[in-house]
Amino acid sequence: MFQVDLQCGSSVKPRADVAFHFNPRFRRANCIVCNTLKNEKWGWEEITYDMPFNKEKSFEIVIMVLKDKFQVAVNGKHTLIYAHRISLEKINTLGIYGKVIIHSVGFSFSSDLRSSQASTLEWTKISEENVQKSGTSPFTLPFVARLNSSMGPGRTVVIKGEVNTNAKGFAVDLLSGKSRDIALHLNPRLNIKAFVRNSFLQESWGEEERNITCFPFSPGMYFEMIIYCDVREFKVAVNGVHSLEYRHRFKDLSHIDTLEIDGDIHLLEVRSW
Repeated sequence: MFQVDLQCGSSVKPRADVAFHFNPRFRRANCIVCNTLKNEKWGWEEITYDMPFNKEKSFEIVIMVLKDKFQVAVNGKHTLIYAHRISLEKINTLGIYGKVIIHSVGFSFSSDLRSSQASTLEWTKISEENVQKSGTSPFTLPFVARLNSSMGPGRTVVIKGEVNTNAKGFAVDLLSGKSRDIALHLNPRLNIKAFVRNSFLQESWGEEERNITCFPFSPGMYFEMIIYCDVREFKVAVNGVHSLEYRHRFKDLSHIDTLEIDGDIHLLEVRSW
């Protein structure tokens, strides 16, 4: 067994508080135990039995620090969510203990990943008659927006959101505003763990594509979906991991100028460049 601790200092006596204790255990039941140590007392354990680790096998753990929770992925697959019990401002130490060999440790911040170009919102919201009530978020659902620059090779759309805890599914559509043809219909269905892709052309749906190595969504999780338009296909990544390709069925890419999003998510941000 080993553990990764996000700590509030490095004191041993008294032992520093541990905001997030991540502890894979291999004896008896294979599981991951998460907990918080406060004033030298452990809280209640949260146990995950979907074990992504194997003895003597390499791994990559990514801990995403969000406003209200930690979100952990192992080897690119979403693993668990752990709600904050201690204020994030108190965390200043990373502790790794146990029978494990560490090859590398890295930190990144979302602000590092944004260029001045990418941070520009290049769309015009056209739902709600383009009238926003005072204090209303521009990312209410259904979200309908016209891209200020139409689709084509090299174009990218980024969607950030949070899946509802009781979500059944949601949909992201890229379409031609003129014909209402849907060039790309992305429809994650959490109730059956299917990531459906399709196109709606000449008033009829085509054949669904569902093949996927790993279903990337889970109730309550934060996600960043990147849709990249290539010459022959769309490429989709979720939380930095490539998920699928979808060959173009709607050939006139320059007519794709509208984005629609709806379903069981809380939409946080939409960007395109």
